[in-house]
Amino acid sequence: MSGDSSARQFKLKVEGMTCASCAGRVERALRAMEGVTSANVNLATETASIEVRTSTIAASDLVRVVAKAGYGAAVPGEQPLQDDAERHRLLQRREARAVAIAVLLSAPLVLPMIADLAGYHWMLSGWLQWALATPVQFWLGARFYSAGWKAVKARSGNMDLLVALGTTAGYGLSVYEVLRSSGSGMGHYYFEASAVVITLVLTGKWLEGRAKRQTTAAIRALQSLRPHVALLRIEEREETRAIEDVRPGDIVIVKPGEQIPVDGRILEGRSDVNEAMLTGESLPVPRQAGDKVTGGAINGSGLLLIETLAVGSETTLSRIIRLVEDAQAAKAPIQHLVDKVSAVFVPSVLLLALLTLGFWWWYAGDVQQAILNAVSVLVIACPCALGLATPTAIMAGTGVAASHGILIKDAEALELIHKTDIVVFDKTGTLTQGKPALVACVPLGIEHDELLRLAAGMQRGSEHPLAKAILDSAQSRAVVLPPVTDLQAIPGRGLTAVINGRRLHLGSSRLMQELDIDMSALQSEAQRLEQQGNSISWLAETSPGRQLLGLFAFGDQVRAGAHAAVHLLHSQGIRTVMLTGDNEGSARHVADLLGIDEVFANVLPGDKAGVVSQLKAASRTVAMIGDGINDAPALASADIGIAMATGSDVAMHTAGITLMRGDPLLIGSAISISRRTYSKIRQNLFWAFIYNLVGIPLAAAGLLNPVFAGAAMAFSSVSVVSNALLLRRWKPAKADEEKD
Repeated sequence: MSGDSSARQFKLKVEGMTCASCAGRVERALRAMEGVTSANVNLATETASIEVRTSTIAASDLVRVVAKAGYGAAVPGEQPLQDDAERHRLLQRREARAVAIAVLLSAPLVLPMIADLAGYHWMLSGWLQWALATPVQFWLGARFYSAGWKAVKARSGNMDLLVALGTTAGYGLSVYEVLRSSGSGMGHYYFEASAVVITLVLTGKWLEGRAKRQTTAAIRALQSLRPHVALLRIEEREETRAIEDVRPGDIVIVKPGEQIPVDGRILEGRSDVNEAMLTGESLPVPRQAGDKVTGGAINGSGLLLIETLAVGSETTLSRIIRLVEDAQAAKAPIQHLVDKVSAVFVPSVLLLALLTLGFWWWYAGDVQQAILNAVSVLVIACPCALGLATPTAIMAGTGVAASHGILIKDAEALELIHKTDIVVFDKTGTLTQGKPALVACVPLGIEHDELLRLAAGMQRGSEHPLAKAILDSAQSRAVVLPPVTDLQAIPGRGLTAVINGRRLHLGSSRLMQELDIDMSALQSEAQRLEQQGNSISWLAETSPGRQLLGLFAFGDQVRAGAHAAVHLLHSQGIRTVMLTGDNEGSARHVADLLGIDEVFANVLPGDKAGVVSQLKAASRTVAMIGDGINDAPALASADIGIAMATGSDVAMHTAGITLMRGDPLLIGSAISISRRTYSKIRQNLFWAFIYNLVGIPLAAAGLLNPVFAGAAMAFSSVSVVSNALLLRRWKPAKADEEKD
């Protein structure tokens, strides 16, 4: 993004694109516009994402540029061409009707060929063949002429131009033969070739459209979760309002079995909430007063009273939909190779078709054979499959990942993570529950409750997990908290405050060492607690005296799927590293328990990014997973950042991938779907190129009939999309399957 504060982004829906060359032409037209810094066009989603650096460019200006290039465009939500779902249904019905009519008109032209193979020799008159082929050529095939002419005017080429030129050549040659033979049936007619090619292309586009719609199933499923109304409690009455009229702070009533309409916090009630479509978690999760809930989830058997925290575009569901849409519309780096090829593909094919025509006319002296061979070259070379190979795989891959709680921010993240060599884990909140409990409070020279009272007073109001553990313990013992002044946080180390004239410090061993506090009296006890996997904090006084007052030990349970997650990563050939600010003993205990390969302990938040950079220096691809604000720099420093949605918003915004539930096993699953998707991209590109690499030489050599060329071209697009759809069968690993 430009540093200019006026830089903005636009998204357009583009109509009329049929192949990679079309997408390339729209892209080049937009990039040529002054003030546009980047433009990416996705053939599969029929969208254009544009970034501009000046406030003088409006969406209408971009729409005009696209229209000038020969295509329709509109801003989604502002000037919609039609509701997307309804538009696709109408388009599918229209295309199905066109295919049915084309088949009915073409079948009589093909039947004599089939009968001839069976030993029955008969032929329709030239006049009747002409009559049957003409509606197919100029009525049903009018779209090819229209789009092809727009390409010519734009001094470019596309699939439609190749089809129009190829079928017109075959049709024109047949008309010449009819007129020369007066329709006697004695001429060499090729009406069936031109009619069947158009029929096959139309059939292919229809099947392709149906398959492409399935790749967006995940988005449609998420959009279907958006509620339209909410039941509000206003004073003592209930009132139903449109969701657009609900505001933060409003009280929403959600009855059993209803969809939760807003992001909010439960004020009253208890229920089990089904969040499967948002997090991929198949079982309902218990929710009670004080818990947060997400709009789009389904309420179970309890009545809930919810305070609204976010509505509309600010809800978690809306953010998820935007993330998936952006990822599906984005270009993977590998797509740039395809763009370069498609830019010169159509002109090269036209040149090759002319060379084929000239060669066969000169070599065989048969103008009819020369035209047919040139037609075959034009027809089989349509670059539809090339343009669909990458985006359809990305759409299917990101869609199925989202349905299982793995949100991939962009295509680059999807492409990068499959190359991961090292996964770096933060410990607290990622491998552990992130809800530590106070397991030991060891005083030195003061009473137990006094030690707890001083520490709890310093932690009052803090949301840090260790602070909450101390406060919960103090509350359970009915400890009265003292007044605190001059409270200051010491980043990565702890905090300091004044209580009753005493300067106190609460924090890590590093902080105690920097303050020159003698910890020897409790060192053996601290080591014993650390070896049991506990984290240690110390409380010391530096004024009026300088002395150690005691220590606190915190225990945090390992997440249920953590061991399975590490095992899955090892089975994928990935090295695992733990990076934590916790002490060496506690970190080593968890690492040994889970089988993690390497541990970096006592690392300050500001130093985490440096450790990640150090790991990257060995030409390794490093993925970092964390959930806290202090993990954000390390997430940004890694090749690919992975955030837990159960953590901070800062971590989620910094990361390229977000796991919607706190299951570390999803890390290996994210790598798995990335590898599967990237494999599909490579397969699709192989098939897209192989069709042309094999088919074009065969057509130029006169070994491929135009009808078979048309069938191969149509099949190539359908096969590429169908291959991408196989990704929808993917499922993430489960804890009891990770050894398979």
